[in-house]
Amino acid sequence: MILNTGPIKIDIGCGSKKREGFIGVDQFALPGVDVVCDLASGRWPWGDGTVSEAYCSHFLEHLTNLGGKWERVHFFNELYRVLQTGAKATLILPHWASTLYYGDPTHKEPFSEFGFNYLLRDWRMNAALHTDSSVNPNGYSCDFDFAVGYGLHTSLSNRDQKYIEFAVAWYKEAVREIHATLTKR
Repeated sequence: MILNTGPIKIDIGCGSKKREGFIGVDQFALPGVDVVCDLASGRWPWGDGTVSEAYCSHFLEHLTNLGGKWERVHFFNELYRVLQTGAKATLILPHWASTLYYGDPTHKEPFSEFGFNYLLRDWRMNAALHTDSSVNPNGYSCDFDFAVGYGLHTSLSNRDQKYIEFAVAWYKEAVREIHATLTKR
């Protein structure tokens, strides 16, 4: 069933903690989940360009691209398909060097900041053509602009910028989360 109720906001992988004003979407029928669907491989139940905003916190790390599965690629392609042009998606996920990632046995593989480059069609065409859907039927068809920031460990809150930059580059646990905003081109 395709839900075409006009511009809507979706909270992807919301679990039982759906954001207010959003439609809760998850693979499990938990309290607060409005739509149960397969986010990793199935077609999402919204029409093209009908979603005005998406939020996704601590879900992406539960998807993989390993073992012939293209779950993360599918996720980004479907997100791109359902978002309106110019719409934003907020993604929050544990940083690859944080125990937030390694402490949960249900996490499938880490995601780094570099991985967002694959969401840019121009970048793929120049640096990783084999990952684009024009060459690989399992490849990316999305084209997002993105901005990436960090959720830092609280011990860095009173440190100067130079120290923070050093810590982010060299210390495990300095960065707890990756915060990204994707904008559909």
